[in-house]
Amino acid sequence: MDLSAELSEFLRSRRARLKPQDVGLPEFGRHRRVPGLRREELAQLAGVSVAYYTRLEQGNGRNVSMEVLDSIARALRLSDTERAHLTHLAKPTVKKRQKAIARPQKVRPGLVQLLDSMEGVPAFVLGRRGDILAWNRMARALMGDFAAWEPRERNMARLVFLDPNARDLYVDWECKAVEVVSVLRLYAGLHPDDQELLALVGELSVRSEEFRSLWAAHTVTDKGHGTKRVRHPLVGEMTLSYESLKVSGDDPDLMLVTYHAEPGTPSADALRLLAQWGLDEHADARDVRK
Repeated sequence: MDLSAELSEFLRSRRARLKPQDVGLPEFGRHRRVPGLRREELAQLAGVSVAYYTRLEQGNGRNVSMEVLDSIARALRLSDTERAHLTHLAKPTVKKRQKAIARPQKVRPGLVQLLDSMEGVPAFVLGRRGDILAWNRMARALMGDFAAWEPRERNMARLVFLDPNARDLYVDWECKAVEVVSVLRLYAGLHPDDQELLALVGELSVRSEEFRSLWAAHTVTDKGHGTKRVRHPLVGEMTLSYESLKVSGDDPDLMLVTYHAEPGTPSADALRLLAQWGLDEHADARDVRK
């Protein structure tokens, strides 16, 4: 992945989303030739010369200081995650992780046992690129039989954009799609030489117009916590809270994701019903994890 091009496109996309009135600048004239702020307006806000900012927006981040990046981030009103992404693009660190990234990720037995012990709580482990590496019975009951899928298909982005059932599962599918792409974008800034990521992005760009459009928007976010509305064919619609927790250990790219419902709500009742159905349906089945 060309970090110079990524830096250029990211800065342009963030500048385009701002209007003069958003940052306290007067808007002269009814028609502007460019969406958002002009380069000279952004440079003025950041306290740098137009020529300096222009070079940076053209992808030339060599020798840029952290002070200048911080000024530009403030002018663009970047979030903390966006600010970190800008830093990764402009001042990439040399990491000897390419061989480690190329190795298949594995979930240690203790973590698998933890998943299995979380009765009534859909939980799964995500790896780099959104790969679904391990799951419990409730996650399978809620989201689908991962064990029946080919290993390469167990990926959150492929699920959201290529599986038609995902549009029924996620009531707010568009929001879920933006989240998945934004997390991938953040990972891409950290690991621009990940060949499997490049292959995944290329495949999804060819097969999904929605993915292609969202990838071009350059939004970035870290997977954290919040709520999602899901619709299950057996128990109906539920509002579930999710938590994303970094897994400690040798692999920094593992994340445990859990879903739960607020006690005493119809969603909690529906989740209990789903748990009972899953227990009856899969009483004699065993998960297959690779």
